[in-house]
Amino acid sequence: MKKPETIHDVIRHDLCNRCGSCVGLSAGKIVFEDRTGKYLPVIKEPLDDETASLVWNACSGKGFDFPVQKVSVFGDPEGHAYIGHYQQIYTGHTNDPVIRLNSASGGILSSILVWLLDNKMIDGAVVLGMSETEPWLTKPMIATTKEEIMQAAQSKYIISSVNEILPEIGRFNGILAYVGLPGQVQSIRLLQEMNHPFVRNIKYIFGPFYGNTLHFSSIKSFLKSFGEKDYTQISKLYFRYGEWPGNMRVEMKNGRSFELPKFHANYLIPFHILKNSLLCTDLSNEYTDISGGDAWAPVYEERGKGFSMVISRCARGQEILDRMIAEGRLNLEPLSEKEAVEMHSHGYDLKKRGTFIRMRFRSWLGKPNPDYGYLLKGFPFSRYLMEMIISTLFLVLSTGLSRWLVERIPPKTIGKIFEKARKAWKKSTHKIKREKL
Repeated sequence: MKKPETIHDVIRHDLCNRCGSCVGLSAGKIVFEDRTGKYLPVIKEPLDDETASLVWNACSGKGFDFPVQKVSVFGDPEGHAYIGHYQQIYTGHTNDPVIRLNSASGGILSSILVWLLDNKMIDGAVVLGMSETEPWLTKPMIATTKEEIMQAAQSKYIISSVNEILPEIGRFNGILAYVGLPGQVQSIRLLQEMNHPFVRNIKYIFGPFYGNTLHFSSIKSFLKSFGEKDYTQISKLYFRYGEWPGNMRVEMKNGRSFELPKFHANYLIPFHILKNSLLCTDLSNEYTDISGGDAWAPVYEERGKGFSMVISRCARGQEILDRMIAEGRLNLEPLSEKEAVEMHSHGYDLKKRGTFIRMRFRSWLGKPNPDYGYLLKGFPFSRYLMEMIISTLFLVLSTGLSRWLVERIPPKTIGKIFEKARKAWKKSTHKIKREKL
């Protein structure tokens, strides 16, 4: 497959995952513009050779050699083809009811950060919150209190660029934990491999599972469906508000608020998905110390309140979980590999099979692809056919006309239609997705 050769290739060919490292490393020569639009890095000044080399080597959008990094990060080339390198897999939740209620799933990652801070094992945590001055946009920050950690709890489904604050991370006086999406984590690992001073204080790396990211146009479209046109009048924006699985909720300065169940709000995905999301092959954030996400299984979903699947990937991560379990801070039960794959079979199919099929489609069109250092293939023809249908739908639904049409349908109506269609699709494609998985 053709590979990108310059940072311009990464930006131009939808390979940029907006991790923010190029912005954070360029001393102002690269900036993000149009954060409510395409949210792409723009090279404002020519880069000297040293900066250009640093930016390129830290860019996870161009690729990330999974086999090599398993050795670099974990000292071990082994690992499950889908789950990655790990020590233990669990399901469960935090025993702090407030953290659990105010988190996206079982509250594990937030609880870990609070525990590390309480035990003075860290002095701060790099997390993603919402901007105070522009509450419709995400904002990376270094949290140094439990209150600040909880302000950054819950998922954010629009574009984020955590690594743009790399200089601030480098200046921080103390030990840090870092929380990021796979592309962001991968870039931090590349910088650690280079012994870059900006990441010298990062001792622990955590991250959520990752499905997709949406453009900010999803928020604009959501508001338009309710008759609101000015997103600058947003006072609060939530993606998993309330008890699990949560609701998408927008509060306006004029006192109005709009809310839709998470699964219904997912109708926005095919209309506003970030294309790079479909080129990410890392569902469970394989290069963290601990990663976690929703436990998608009827036995947990029916109980409500939120349960997580948690993966410890190294001795450092396992020690944290062991101590927190012993202290009664976490309620975790072991989970087998087979159960873990079945629990997230839809996601693993999307990332570990769909991604490589989509990359093949791109290569047919002469487009470059990220280099992950490995290739999964041998999928049944039915899976290729299914991906052709999915890719066509994404292409059609992302057009301006499709977005305009869906904004004329009440969100509650389109949400219910989408949820029924999603269930029907999952049922009809269940065998294809599970075949040889």
